[in-house]
Amino acid sequence: MLVLALVVIPTSGALAAELDELLVQSRESSYAAEQIISCSTPDGVRDAVVWVAQSAGEIHVGSNASQDRQIAAGNGLWTLSDNDAVVSSAAVDSVSDGPGPSYAVVDGDSITFLNRAATVHRLERDGVLRATLVFDDETRAMVASTTYTAEGDVYCERRFVSFDPEDPGYERTTASGADALISSGTTPSLPELVAGFDRLDFYEDSDGLRFGYYSDGFFSFAVFETPRVVELPDARAVNLLGASYERSFTAGQVTFVWETTAGGMALVGDLPPDLHEAVLEDLPVSGRPGIFRRLWRSLFG
Repeated sequence: MLVLALVVIPTSGALAAELDELLVQSRESSYAAEQIISCSTPDGVRDAVVWVAQSAGEIHVGSNASQDRQIAAGNGLWTLSDNDAVVSSAAVDSVSDGPGPSYAVVDGDSITFLNRAATVHRLERDGVLRATLVFDDETRAMVASTTYTAEGDVYCERRFVSFDPEDPGYERTTASGADALISSGTTPSLPELVAGFDRLDFYEDSDGLRFGYYSDGFFSFAVFETPRVVELPDARAVNLLGASYERSFTAGQVTFVWETTAGGMALVGDLPPDLHEAVLEDLPVSGRPGIFRRLWRSLFG
């Protein structure tokens, strides 16, 4: 679920024109880098150091602790590999256009970043600063970003600590037998609009897992519906809106899971904490099923 939330990105029309152009140019750049991610969450600081390599529109991300295990993503395909063996893979069939412009890009100062010329851009919504983005002038790669809460507090910082603008030369990943996530032909069971986030598409796999992908033009999240309760290791129980949820933060990502009368649900996204309650409020409510349904699940899953 983490991978899907990161990869299912609208290909066009989802962002304000200036931001869309900047991000398209960044996706087309080639480089290898080491990146630090640090997020201040309600459950404490979450840090990570990862290596990133981008080539031919495809990005490879892995942990510096174990470079044998990595994620490759691009053009609707993702694969998770371990020691060069494909562990899991999936291909998104299509994505629809996203919402209209919601964010304004304010050009910032020219700076030097890692001894290279770069430019800072401020991203604002309704006059409130939500992010600063730093792009390398030569390659147009986004080399740093900071996201903020509505109160102006820093939520997540991402920055390259090393940067090699040479093309790492990855061949495009192909995954034979990848599971296809097809846009569902049935009426989506998830709402079209969630706290100002538009549902860009709705997917269903052969096992009955359904999920919708949402964006407000910059922040995004995926919502999953499953017939079974979703387990989230090392999660913290929280009470929001008078209901019980399990929550887990990683560097740059928040995950909520909860039980409903119909099964299990999960939300995975890059949402700052000030948006959590508003989003959850517009989704199916957390609640335990009746005793007979709980007995059925305990017996048959």
